[in-house]
Amino acid sequence: MNILTKLFRRPSPIRKRDELAEFIDANAAFVAQKGIYEYARARAGHYSKVLFGEEGFQRAVEVARWRAYPIGLAMVGEVATVVLQETTNLERQAVVRGVSDLTLSVFDRWDVPAALDEPTWRELRASLTESLDRIGLHPPKRAMDIPEPFAEAYFALMPIHKSLRGQDFPTLKSYLKVTLCNVHDELTKRLDAPAIAAEFDRQD
Repeated sequence: MNILTKLFRRPSPIRKRDELAEFIDANAAFVAQKGIYEYARARAGHYSKVLFGEEGFQRAVEVARWRAYPIGLAMVGEVATVVLQETTNLERQAVVRGVSDLTLSVFDRWDVPAALDEPTWRELRASLTESLDRIGLHPPKRAMDIPEPFAEAYFALMPIHKSLRGQDFPTLKSYLKVTLCNVHDELTKRLDAPAIAAEFDRQD
């Protein structure tokens, strides 16, 4: 396959549970990491290269990245429940339960990160479980509304001193809204709804 074919090849359809799990994992990591890196670069300005070269800052970024990952999983997992509800005839609670279990299985692929200790990793899993459990307690949300309960916790993880953050919260919240809308659109385009519905029916 030549380079042009690779560049213009359409992303593969999502037909199986493990393919949906890969989508959730990759996009959760993207949501978590991109915001952290872009915010830190914007705040550091011309000194960003110096900042990112400091060992202490690198450690802080790793801590923030791993603590943000479960937040990303919760948000992208909820987007996945919305898309499945919009594109299949599956019963809502079956979708919520199935996607929640799948999202937790994604988290459980990872060993305790070197940047965190085991009690913290367990606490993050428990928090993720609670967030996923809450999805079934309300009607499906628009993708742009999904970050609402997570935005403050995500902003608090930024590896920049609080005194330097200024009035940046609305900007970061907007980033989450736009990104989750993009995730929704991509999943809608790639999802093979009949195939995924059959997968979830077999699971039940």
